[in-house]
Amino acid sequence: MTTGLRIRFLLRDVSAVAVVGIFMFPVIWWAFTSIQPYSAIFNKDQLPLFNFSPSLDNYKSAYFQDGPEAFSARAAFVHSMIIALGSTALAVSLGLLAAFGLTRIVTGRRRSYTTAVLLLRFLPPVAIIVPASLIFRDVGLFDTHASVILMHATMNLPLAILMLTSFLDDVPREVFDAARIDGASEFQVLTLVVAPVIRGGMAATAVLCFIFSIIEFTMALFLTVSFRTLPVTLSFLPWGDMGELAAASMSAIIPGFIFILIFQRHLVRGLTLGSQK
Repeated sequence: MTTGLRIRFLLRDVSAVAVVGIFMFPVIWWAFTSIQPYSAIFNKDQLPLFNFSPSLDNYKSAYFQDGPEAFSARAAFVHSMIIALGSTALAVSLGLLAAFGLTRIVTGRRRSYTTAVLLLRFLPPVAIIVPASLIFRDVGLFDTHASVILMHATMNLPLAILMLTSFLDDVPREVFDAARIDGASEFQVLTLVVAPVIRGGMAATAVLCFIFSIIEFTMALFLTVSFRTLPVTLSFLPWGDMGELAAASMSAIIPGFIFILIFQRHLVRGLTLGSQK
């Protein structure tokens, strides 16, 4: 390897680390804030990074103190998990069925269907939240977990369809044909043959749907009154309680961050719609 090539690779690695560091710095700073005592957070005489004793008091205060449910991070976290898990399961299930149907289309119409699905992803939630609220109120689902789950699943469904389609396209046609020759129905082909093959892609799709659901703010704000999700609750917390705010925020970030690290290879392929092999 020549010296010039080594320098080029070194500059590439340094640039990559610098870019990641810039984007990760707020998260790292927020993580430090969540384990800092009050005196270290609001110390105006110095900028403490490691000059403090880590403590979990902020997490205990955020999740175990008594108070109104609207300001309870513990209750909000439970509601967020119920909604995120429910909407993820619904979006991935429906997305898998739709993606399986798209893979059966071999004519030029497939590009039109894919474009239509992609355009739905561009629709902002604020554009449909008012009519959706009125519809849910009329059918008796307003201020329920079901209404938020349905809206979050609707929001994530285009992403699930596009990602799962990219993974299904990698399954050889011979696998589908062999299963049908053996007498399997279309549903059996999907659930017993294809789904196990793309389980990594399904997991990556579920991770993204889960993350987008647990951090979603607008729909949860307009569709709930008696309970609140974690992002909405965080908007109500006073900024004077910076440690508690950081602790509650990090509790929503950490699970998604772990899942991303586990399924990062599948996530890259899914986000690029199969261009990464």
